[in-house]
Amino acid sequence: MPRDSRMSRMLHVLIHMDRHVKRATSEDIARMLGTNAVVVRRMMAGLRDKGFVASEKGHGGGWELKRGLDAITLLDVYTAIGKPPLFNIGPHVDDPDCLVEKAVDARMEATLGEAEALLMKRFATITVAALAEDFEQALAAHEAHPEAHCATASPD
Repeated sequence: MPRDSRMSRMLHVLIHMDRHVKRATSEDIARMLGTNAVVVRRMMAGLRDKGFVASEKGHGGGWELKRGLDAITLLDVYTAIGKPPLFNIGPHVDDPDCLVEKAVDARMEATLGEAEALLMKRFATITVAALAEDFEQALAAHEAHPEAHCATASPD
């Protein structure tokens, strides 16, 4: 099953909008993400509904940040994109007859619920600004040592 990349894509877009382009059209964002403008508008709609971005139609229009990255958490973005499933594992059937499968499913559901609660708690503490700072540090390191970018280990 393919991974759901909407969250990482929206985080990517938010950081670009803050650091590089103050206003971007759906077409601009679509080119950056390698998708189409309809997909971008659908993904950005949740961010707009939460008040993180705004859009303006027409000539000179586009998407624009309405809040600073320090005011947007990973939990905010996760919620804005519709809270997609975090885990690709789950029960074989919805209502199994087998008692072994019921026991397995019950424990798996409880454990995954605990893991999800911990992850949501952590998402609430990480701002998009912190991710942007990670980018700035990586960029500075790359500029200081461009030869280290994508270096491969030499064989022993």
